[in-house]
Amino acid sequence: MTLRKNIVYVFVIISFLAFVTACTTKKFAVKPLAEVENPSDQINRLENALSTAYKNQLNVLAPTWFAKAESSLSEAKKGLEKGEKVSEILLNTAQGQTQLQKAEEIGKVARTTLGDVIKSRNLARQAGAVNLGYDYTDAEQTFLSLTKAIERGDLAYAEKRKAGLAETFHSLEIRAIKDETLGEVRKLIEQAEDSKVEKIAPRSFKIAQYKLSQADAFITEHPYDKEMILQKANEALFMSQRLFQISDQSEKFKDMKPEEIALWMENLLFDITAKLEATDMRNQSYKIQMKNILASIVALQNDRRFMSEKVKTLKSEIEIKNSRIAKLEGKTQEQQIVQERLTAEKRFNQLFIEVQNLFSPNEAEVYKKGDSLVIRLRAIQFPVGSSVIMPENYPLISKIQQSIRMFGEPDVTIEGHTDSTGSKEVNEHLSHQRAESVRQYLLANQTLPNDRIVAVGYGSSKPLASNATQEGRAINRRIDVIIKPRTRSGGS
Repeated sequence: MTLRKNIVYVFVIISFLAFVTACTTKKFAVKPLAEVENPSDQINRLENALSTAYKNQLNVLAPTWFAKAESSLSEAKKGLEKGEKVSEILLNTAQGQTQLQKAEEIGKVARTTLGDVIKSRNLARQAGAVNLGYDYTDAEQTFLSLTKAIERGDLAYAEKRKAGLAETFHSLEIRAIKDETLGEVRKLIEQAEDSKVEKIAPRSFKIAQYKLSQADAFITEHPYDKEMILQKANEALFMSQRLFQISDQSEKFKDMKPEEIALWMENLLFDITAKLEATDMRNQSYKIQMKNILASIVALQNDRRFMSEKVKTLKSEIEIKNSRIAKLEGKTQEQQIVQERLTAEKRFNQLFIEVQNLFSPNEAEVYKKGDSLVIRLRAIQFPVGSSVIMPENYPLISKIQQSIRMFGEPDVTIEGHTDSTGSKEVNEHLSHQRAESVRQYLLANQTLPNDRIVAVGYGSSKPLASNATQEGRAINRRIDVIIKPRTRSGGS
């Protein structure tokens, strides 16, 4: 180590110790800084650590120290861009690492002290309570006041108020379920009463009314049975939406002759039959035509299950044969590991090219990030303020399915991002819901097991472009799919 580097090393240590003393009167361990010629490595390490901490909710469990760590990272980045001294950049990254360590320590205390509150808060957010405006914001500010009190060491303050706050979040959860799901049902029922829908489709109207009252009563009587609450609320919403479809179709039938109605129904059945490549049975009754369609679907489902099992069997046979070949060739275990790694890297690069070729430039950007593949969806669109996947997005998500299956059974993370329009809480919730919608679609189509796909919502915290322009906001509203192949040691 040169004299100049030694001087830099000592300066960084002294400066950092002075910083820690100024930040707090409490002492905590400071890891010595190793001299790094390329400070960007330290910046990347801190940025990755902050990203993990954000996923673990340290931004709210230890907000002050997390914010300090983010500020240190920002200063380090600015210093790197401006070409400041290496010692200054290293100082900022070291400060950030220690501040984040402090946040993690406080986070552990917060999780222990506020366990019930955190659980109630998470359930409320999942139910959509962030859309309740001031009432939710007020609860969130109270929650932050408790975590900040824990940061100050005032556990008594947090202990005294945690029970009431847990109940507040629970009430917000129930209210959110009613407001977000039953609120829409009530709106549709009112529309039906104010228009001719009630008279045009009276039976469907009564069914929708009954489902609404049934769901509302169940929520009131069984506030802890969340699964059944959501089921009944979704049934009520489905029936109220169905009511308008029945009404619209009934109006159309009024102006049609009997033969026109019969031909219309026949065309619907035949379109499905043709897509299934099933036998044309328009010379049979509608009942027989429907049986033909259902039997064709069952046959396709059975074939799909068979092929899935066949692929698993073939993969197992290939693994056994490869193992036998390796032994016959007399390779040592180390040689086998090296060979497997090289083979995996070559395979990864081949699959990367294949996945790139699946998407057009306006559909998605595909690139490698370390040992993972990232598919940044550009073409996926959601209705404003909604997480519903529209049918026009199915072909794009189908390509995502194909991409994932190319890697066997990898680990997949679905990241949701929004622009900065709206509040932070709403953006985080909406981005997570959209990512979760993609996850649920992939699970429903048996793309991967449940534990292999994770959905994360970052809101507007990771913009790719300026939110000051319409074009920039469009770029920031996105879904990123991260595919990480599993190594042999981790399963395949």
